[in-house]
Amino acid sequence: MNKQLIECVPNFSEGRDLTIIKQITNEIESVDGVKLLDVDPGAATNRTVVTFVGTPLAVVDAAYKAIVKAGELIDMSKQTGEHARMGATDVCPFIPIANISMEETADWAVQLAKRVGETTHIPTYLYGASQPNTKRNVLSVIRAGEYEGFFEKIKKPEWKPDFGPTIYSAKSGATTIGARDFLIAYNVNLNTKSTRIANRIAFDVRETGRVKREGNPYNGKIVKGPNGESMRLPGTCKAVQAVGWFIDEYNVAQVSANLTNFSITPIHTFFDEVQKSCINRGVRITGSELVGLIPLQAMLDAGKHYLKKQGRSIGVADSELIHIAVKSLGLDELGPFDPKKKIIEYQLNNANDEKLISLTAKELATETASESMAPGGGSIAAYVGALGVSLGTMVANLSANKAGWESKLDVFSDWAVEGQNLKKELLFLVDEDTRSFNGIIDAIRMAKDTDEEKAARKNAIESSSQYAAKVPFKVMQTVMNAQKLLNAMLEIGNPASVTDAGVGALCCLTAIEGAYMNVRINTKDLSDYRFSNDLNTKAEKLLKEAKQIFGSITAQVHQKIS
Repeated sequence: MNKQLIECVPNFSEGRDLTIIKQITNEIESVDGVKLLDVDPGAATNRTVVTFVGTPLAVVDAAYKAIVKAGELIDMSKQTGEHARMGATDVCPFIPIANISMEETADWAVQLAKRVGETTHIPTYLYGASQPNTKRNVLSVIRAGEYEGFFEKIKKPEWKPDFGPTIYSAKSGATTIGARDFLIAYNVNLNTKSTRIANRIAFDVRETGRVKREGNPYNGKIVKGPNGESMRLPGTCKAVQAVGWFIDEYNVAQVSANLTNFSITPIHTFFDEVQKSCINRGVRITGSELVGLIPLQAMLDAGKHYLKKQGRSIGVADSELIHIAVKSLGLDELGPFDPKKKIIEYQLNNANDEKLISLTAKELATETASESMAPGGGSIAAYVGALGVSLGTMVANLSANKAGWESKLDVFSDWAVEGQNLKKELLFLVDEDTRSFNGIIDAIRMAKDTDEEKAARKNAIESSSQYAAKVPFKVMQTVMNAQKLLNAMLEIGNPASVTDAGVGALCCLTAIEGAYMNVRINTKDLSDYRFSNDLNTKAEKLLKEAKQIFGSITAQVHQKIS
């Protein structure tokens, strides 16, 4: 079973004393099985957002230790800041990351809440997916009244904590623990110091909007519904919570938002809606900031959105999409934006998983030429295939951006996206081929002193050798999918790049034949003859097709340039 991973993003009510923050994060890092990803303190909000990830039990242990330490070090009776808060650990959400459901994640959050409530003096509330009571599962509803109001609020029967004492702790306050989807904490900077204007913009865009009023929309009489409740005018963005505030640290007002579901309202959609409201109010966005981490897909979607608005192909590398997103959203206005530190997938990546493709072209050639057996022909076949696909993708992008071909932009952009997807898969297979070879070596080195050890070693060698044969076959299949791209570029692409498509076809054929050789050598000594024969038969068929298809492309190129 693949490892289950939970992300935890506790918010601590201290953003100024770095010594206190460090003591809290030390508690998190002391637990095996978790990785601290990000620590984001804010002086004006006097709040620090910490992000770490790990296996469920380790996350529970780390979060518990951090909550206890925060309760010891932070004195809420002396705490002030722009952000709403109810305790030293204001909120502690769990987010499912890998191989775990929301229901399971919610159960782990309940375990943590129960442990905090039963072993400390901190009143503990459940929220989000961990709270079955829909009247008290929203964080803003639970936190209403904040620290100052909770001394009386906690005495009300409907606000009895889920766990822990019913007496409010003046020093540590209360905490809220639960499970939720990934939330993007995002602030948009304005060229004004007016909190009033920032709030009005926030009301324009947040899902709950503003209270409906008669006449003057800002101070007119509140319109009541049939049951006496205040009527509301909804904002333009669903799954968005937002307020306006002034940040002394930056000397600007901000629209501060939580995007609770970026698949409903992406970060770029929110930014654009804020921009519309700003224009209507004579205000301009100067940039924005991300608090904590963001999913890679959110950044890629933003990059594609702004490239489309510019009339450019979206079939570019992830790094280019991220660059466009950062510049379009102004994420680097207040400080450098480092994708390796701010994008969650990049934080989770193990550098050893991309050892080869992280090298420069010169370094890869040098590593290949060394006395080491890996990387070998299988990895290089995958890399040559990636180069072939990349040439086809280049032709698509050049064609998409060719002057006078604006009407063809979408067609070529789609082909470029297809090429980028194939390139990503092949680059993964570059390192995967070497990893599969290393798996065989590890199996060979297994102990073989007893009959049981010999049997286990034999099975491990067979299993790892089968996988080592599957990887180059996957290379063959993936490269074969480039035929449509290269054929299309030959037929409708920029004529000036016809030889690029031809070289791409030659690379693809080399990759497929090279991968075929590795399928054959890796199946040569397998015990499972049925597996071996079946895979070789499929590989031979693919190779025969490849020679015909890519050979035809190169022949057409020669004809065009003769």
